[in-house]
Amino acid sequence: MLSPAHLTKHIPVLTYPFATSTFYLAQLDDGVSNGTALWLGAQCLSLYLAQIHSKHKPSQSVIPPRVVELGSGIGLTALALSALGWDVLATDIPHVISNVLTRNIQHNLAQLPPTSGTIQICELDWTISPERWTWDNAIAIASASPSIASYTDQAGFLSPPYDLICSADTVYSAALIEPLLRTFHTLCRLSAESSTFGRAPPVYLCIERRDPGLVERLLADAKNTWGFNVCRIPHRKVTKAMEKGGVVWNSDEWAGIEIWKLTLPWDV
Repeated sequence: MLSPAHLTKHIPVLTYPFATSTFYLAQLDDGVSNGTALWLGAQCLSLYLAQIHSKHKPSQSVIPPRVVELGSGIGLTALALSALGWDVLATDIPHVISNVLTRNIQHNLAQLPPTSGTIQICELDWTISPERWTWDNAIAIASASPSIASYTDQAGFLSPPYDLICSADTVYSAALIEPLLRTFHTLCRLSAESSTFGRAPPVYLCIERRDPGLVERLLADAKNTWGFNVCRIPHRKVTKAMEKGGVVWNSDEWAGIEIWKLTLPWDV
C-alpha cells in the first residue's frame, strides 16, 4: 500500500507500484534541493492523470501523445505517463537531473510495459528568458551554465508541439511564480503555433496549499497577467482517481493538495 510522501522521506529507495508496473525510486533528503525527494503532489497528480490522460490524446493519431513535465524531481510522474503510453520530456535543474532523475529513469525502463512511451531528460531553467531557449540541444533547452554547447542533431528529440504540460510541487517561493508561469505560457504558445490544430495544450498543476497567499498570487497572475483560464479540479474527482489507484488515506494526510487546470485560448 502506498504511503503519503511525508512519511517516506527517510527511505533511500522507494518501492512504488503504479498500474501494472513497480518503480524503484531513489531519493535524497539532504536539504540541498526540494526536487531530490518524493512529494505528495507528484503522487496525487500521477494518479489523477492516469484517469484522465486518454482524453488529451490526439484522435486518430499513430504518433504517441507528447507531454512535457516541469520539475520532474525523482521521476515518478514521468515514469507514470510513460507507462500510460506517452512520450515524456522530463525537465529539471542540473542538481536534480544528475543526482536522482537520470538514475531513476534509467533504472526503471525495464519496469515499463511494452506499450510505454519514451522518456527524454533535459535541463529547463525557468529563470532563463524564452528568447534564449534552444531546441537544438538535447541536453538543455535553457541553462544558466555557459559550458553546455549546442548541437544540431536532434533526431527524435521531443520538441513542441506538446499535447499536455504538467508540474507538481513547484510552487513554494514567490520568486518562482513569474518564471514558472512564463514557462507554461511559452510552451503553450510554441505548441499552439506548431500544432496541426493550432491548440494550446492544457497545463495540469498540482500544488500543496502551504502558503495560501502564495497560491492565490500564483492563480491571480496566471489569469490576469498571462491570460490563462484557471479551473480547479473538484476534490471529489481527485479523491476518486486516488481510490482507483489503490490509495485510501485519511483526509488530513493530503488536505492541502489541489490540482488546477490552466488553459490558454486558442487565439493567443
